Amino acid sequence: MNTDELINALASEVTPVPRHAIGRRLVIGLIAGGVVTLALIAWLLGFNPQLGTALRHYSFWMKWGYTVSLGICAALATARLARPDGGRPGWLWLMVVPVLSLVAIGLFEMSRVPKAQWLAMWLGQSWSVCSSIVFLLSVPIFGGLLWSFRRLAPTRLRAAGATAGLTAGAWGATLYCLHCPEVSAIFVLTWYTLGISLAALAGAILGPRLLRW
Repeated sequence: MNTDELINALASEVTPVPRHAIGRRLVIGLIAGGVVTLALIAWLLGFNPQLGTALRHYSFWMKWGYTVSLGICAALATARLARPDGGRPGWLWLMVVPVLSLVAIGLFEMSRVPKAQWLAMWLGQSWSVCSSIVFLLSVPIFGGLLWSFRRLAPTRLRAAGATAGLTAGAWGATLYCLHCPEVSAIFVLTWYTLGISLAALAGAILGPRLLRW
């Protein structure tokens, strides 16, 4: 058998990959990790006792709009980097929209209160632990994404790890909103974003080791 015959024989055994296979696998990993994160929140932190009231206030949806937007952009970028061709994570530039929107909301909120209250708005009641909690809550979701990558073929491992960490951080922050009582946009912009960024950094460091195939 010559080389061409061998290639044709091997190719004849290959079955086409379903069109949305990568997306479905990543969603399964996200949901599995998210369930674990949600259980940890219920067990260790508890849900905000005023959650029903918070759901009727714009500040809750401001937080969710920010973290969900980041999570969607990061997940789409992760799906592109999960392919063997190592596509560019083009969706990431869209993150500037929720970031700038939150900056505008934060400036508007600050303009409506005396300057003496700005520090309290920025620090809230939980600034010292918020970023760490967001980072820790991202770990199970990152683990779910690692499971997803086991049957995928990324080639840009550091970039894929970073976007996976970013995705985990954003969705971990989204679930953390169910506990967090903070209402200031400047608080969310600072401390939520720091926790999400730490998850992305950890993903970038671990990606070359954990995503290797």
